[in-house]
Amino acid sequence: MKKSFIGLAYLGTLAVWAWAGQTRSWVETDFSDFEKGIIKNLSLRSDGRLTLAPRFEELYDSPSAYLWALARDSKGNLYTGGGPGAKLFRVSPGGEKKTLAEFQAIEIHAIAIDKNDRVYAATAPDGKVYRVSNDGKADVFYDPKTKYIWALAFDAKGDLFVGTGDPGEIHRVTPDGKGTVFFKSGETHVRSMILDGRGNLIAGTEPNGLVLRISPSGEGFVLYEMGKREITSVAIAPDGSVFAAGVGTKQVSQAAPAPPPPTLPAPSVQPTTGSTPHLSATTPPASMTSGGGGVTVSGGSELYRIHADGYPEKIWSHTHDVVYSIGFDAAGKPLIGTGNKGCIYRVDSDALYTALVNAAPTQVTALVAGENGKLYAATGNVGKVYEIGPGLEPEGSIESDVFDAGMFSRWGRLSFKGSAPAGRLAVESRSGNLDRPQENWSKWSDAITTEEGARVTSPAARFIQWKATLTMDANNKSGRSPELDSVELAYLPRNVAPRVTEIEITPPNYKFPAASNPVSTPQSLSLPPLGKAASHTASGPSLDITSTPAMQYSKGALGARWVAVDDNGDNLIYTVEIRGAAETEWKLLKDKVREKDLSWDSTAFPDGEYRLRVTASDLPGNTKEDALTGRLESEVFTIDNTPPRITGLAGTRNANRIEVRWHAADALSVVTKAEYSVDGGEWTLVDPVTKLSDSRELDYSLDLSDVTPGEHTIAVRVQDEFENQAAEKVVVR
Repeated sequence: MKKSFIGLAYLGTLAVWAWAGQTRSWVETDFSDFEKGIIKNLSLRSDGRLTLAPRFEELYDSPSAYLWALARDSKGNLYTGGGPGAKLFRVSPGGEKKTLAEFQAIEIHAIAIDKNDRVYAATAPDGKVYRVSNDGKADVFYDPKTKYIWALAFDAKGDLFVGTGDPGEIHRVTPDGKGTVFFKSGETHVRSMILDGRGNLIAGTEPNGLVLRISPSGEGFVLYEMGKREITSVAIAPDGSVFAAGVGTKQVSQAAPAPPPPTLPAPSVQPTTGSTPHLSATTPPASMTSGGGGVTVSGGSELYRIHADGYPEKIWSHTHDVVYSIGFDAAGKPLIGTGNKGCIYRVDSDALYTALVNAAPTQVTALVAGENGKLYAATGNVGKVYEIGPGLEPEGSIESDVFDAGMFSRWGRLSFKGSAPAGRLAVESRSGNLDRPQENWSKWSDAITTEEGARVTSPAARFIQWKATLTMDANNKSGRSPELDSVELAYLPRNVAPRVTEIEITPPNYKFPAASNPVSTPQSLSLPPLGKAASHTASGPSLDITSTPAMQYSKGALGARWVAVDDNGDNLIYTVEIRGAAETEWKLLKDKVREKDLSWDSTAFPDGEYRLRVTASDLPGNTKEDALTGRLESEVFTIDNTPPRITGLAGTRNANRIEVRWHAADALSVVTKAEYSVDGGEWTLVDPVTKLSDSRELDYSLDLSDVTPGEHTIAVRVQDEFENQAAEKVVVR
């Protein structure tokens, strides 16, 4: 006997193909969209605008893995150094490259140039300051007796300030090489340092992230304590405000941080000057740990502007990038050199920033301004020197991320928003049935060069990608770049028949509440996030099912609910049919059902076994010609509205005891319950003789004791699975 909650029998769907009736669109318009693509020679602003990037040309590919410092003299010579292997390199304005000096140390972390164009290089560990002549002769200029030297800066008098680590001190060294401790920060490292226009030193520390101002007399004042652990760079803006970059998460306790094991290999180079120093185990800040896999600093970075009146304002942050250096462009806008993606950012305003350049090396470690708007950058992993600007790249491109339409689709109009007043903006497309572009994709289509766009010629497929190329005219005198703000592609998925995947017959004698009137339900619209263009992009197949409403008791009612899936996400309507298990023709129960459930009056059907068939149609979202259907038959279920029969009811008295016996039988379902009542009293349950209510026919024997003399009426009633009841009585004297 089948129970009321029955299993499933999937009978398949109609294998007819058509195109889905609703055109959809893939829109890419903001920073997060574009940064997923492959960007070449383009800058990306935080509001999603793409423009040509500044010219970015390699000047020098050094033999060092990391270049940590960069300086420029009055003649235009560039000096740089890093490690492992403390070598000082020079690049002349004419492009001549030379290894100027090599030191008995692991790395160079700071370079400074005095007013006579003499070069000073600071090494680590057991740091020393070397003065290097034009012919490469190097002499120890000053030994602060500390492990690290992180920063060098000359004041107007020619005194050299030396920022050290472990301990974090600032030494002042006179031009004759004699120095003393000028300021004790109380921190482990003085990581960055610069002089402002009034002769004050601005210094950044580690591990408490302090930005300090030290007066010419050596008095210190904390301008700001950042929420980051390490102040990697400080800079003075043209208006005198201080910019400070902080990186890393602060530890709970900063009193005595445990030193990690050394991460840099011992140098294999030979000294060129001086005696051989002892290279001890070191505790460098995390941002300067140049392991082979790059720098790993948790907590991201923040950039603060400390105004002239002392007010600190956070103007930029990033959850992953590590800031190494701060510079300024020709317009005075701050530039940020970062890792581990080799990106240089420009802060355009309090609300906007631009990912200006992406270097192939993973860290941009130093930025130095040149003449006529040029900028120079040193990098790490690998160690190179680049020239940036002042002009723009003549051409740049972006290949979008691969779009998955979810199924085989036809491509429509490709359009874009942008401008090219003195250049060209062109968008192409290619498609394929692999989730990555390979040689087995189609070729790039013909370029679309007008904003209103055109229908793409890429063949129908599941995946597609676009490429935009921005080109500046050779005679462009304005220097204005083409701009791209958004790209939109219309597409039409191949229509797939819906599938009914599950049917369940609900308990008998309960019905679903009447469906609410759709006319009375107000329409609603869900907007995308603010600043994000609306998109009709499908996210995948939709499951056409909602929570089941509570059912209400109604004798004779029967119901069903089902689950339907449409890979196109179309709205569905349903046709529900019924037939006897031994019949061949389906009879309509209800058409155009929009809910996923249905109740009906089962008393209109003779008792017996039946099947239900639910057919789903995607007609609401497609034309009649393109609409498809899918259907599923339920397993056999029972309609039973006839109560069981009671036969053989008899009662006999024996003194003060009465024994009652009867037989109950039902044609279709199990007899589930029996009760008795004496003289109209409460109904009391009674078990069958077998103790188990598990059959359509059961015998009952009732033994009543301590019955008073006289006439008694014994009533019995029985009930089947469908709550059909029958009652009889016997009088015992």
